[in-house]
Amino acid sequence: MTEPEIDYTALFRALPGMVALLTPQLVYADANEEFLRLTGRTREQLVGRYLPDAFPELPDDPVAAVRRNVQASLRRVAETGEPDTIALQRYDVEDPDRPGIRDERYWSWVNTPVFGSDGRVALLLHRVEEVTELIRAREVALSLQEAMLPAPRPAGHHQAAVRYRPATGALHVGGDWYDLADLPGGRVAVAVGDVVGHGLPAAGVMGQLRSALSAASRVVGGPARALEVLGLYARSVDGAENATVAESFIDWDAHTITYSSAGHPPPALLQPGGTVEFLNQATDPPLGARPEHAPRLQATEPFTDGAALVLYTDGLIERRREDIDTGLARLARSLARHRADGPETLADALLADLLPPGGLTDDTALVIMRL
Repeated sequence: MTEPEIDYTALFRALPGMVALLTPQLVYADANEEFLRLTGRTREQLVGRYLPDAFPELPDDPVAAVRRNVQASLRRVAETGEPDTIALQRYDVEDPDRPGIRDERYWSWVNTPVFGSDGRVALLLHRVEEVTELIRAREVALSLQEAMLPAPRPAGHHQAAVRYRPATGALHVGGDWYDLADLPGGRVAVAVGDVVGHGLPAAGVMGQLRSALSAASRVVGGPARALEVLGLYARSVDGAENATVAESFIDWDAHTITYSSAGHPPPALLQPGGTVEFLNQATDPPLGARPEHAPRLQATEPFTDGAALVLYTDGLIERRREDIDTGLARLARSLARHRADGPETLADALLADLLPPGGLTDDTALVIMRL
C-alpha cells in the first residue's frame, strides 16, 4: 500500500492555535493562519523579518516586558537546544469592534527546538495558546487562597509583613502557606510550608496543614513537638506526603528564636549590621517521609533588637539548573542591601530582587518579622 503524500506546509498552516517557526537568529520562517490573524500581520509582513522588527517596542508599551520575555525564551532554546516554557503572561489585545480598547487576555508560550541533520538547532517552534477563559473561570480560587491565609497582626510593638505569590501557571492557587500564632507567655509562632503540587487540590491540603499546625503550636512546648504532631496528622491527609514546613517560636523576653524544620529551606536571621545567618541546625525530613514516627530536631538562636527573621518557601530562592546555595547567597545579599528597611518595604524589595522577571514557575510565600 502506497503511503499518502503529506503536504507539511499545508499541515503546519492549518494547525489549531498560534504557531510560528523562527530561525535561531529570531527571524520568522513561517507562521500559521491563526498566528497571522491574532497578531494582525500578513505573511509578507512577517516572514523573513527579525522578531524585534516585526513587533517593535513603542513608547509606554504595556506589553514590552512580555515581548522581552518571549525573546529571551527563544534565545535560551537556540543556545541550549532544550524546550522552554514561559509562565502565563498577560498580553492585552485590541478589540476589533472597539478601536483603541484593549481586552484583558492571558497566554501560554512554549518554545521547542527543531534539529537539523547535523544535530544543531535549525528552527525554533513557537507555540502560543490563549488561556483567558480558564483564568476567568478560576478567579474564585484567589479568594479561596486569601481566605485560608491569615492577615498579619502586630506582636506587641513588633511588626510583621507577609507575601504570597502564586506560580503564574497555577492560576492563583497552590500549596505554599504561612502562619503567625500568638502563644502563651507573649511568644509568637511563625511558620511557612509547602505542599507538593499546584491548584485547588494543593490549596485544600495546605489549608488543612496550616490549621493543624496553628492549633498544635498553641498547646505544645516547642516547634519540634508541633511538627511531630503535624507529621502524625499529615499521615491521614491525602496529598500531604512530603510537604515541607519550617517553624520558629520567638521569645521576646529571652531574646531567642527556637526553630525546627521538616525538609524546608532554613529561616534567615538578618542582624542589624547586615550579617545574615541561616538557621539550619534543626533540619529533618519532610512530613510523612519517615516510615516510622520519630522525634524532630530543635535548636535555639539568640537575637538582638533590630534584627529580622525571614521565613520563605523555595519559590523565592530556587531556579532551574542552579544549586540551592546560589539562591541562598542571593537572598543573603538582598537582605544585607535592604537591612534598614521596615518589614513591608523589605518584603517588596526581596520579591523585586529575587523573583524571575519571566514570571513565577513555583509558588512563593514570605514572612518577615522585625525583632
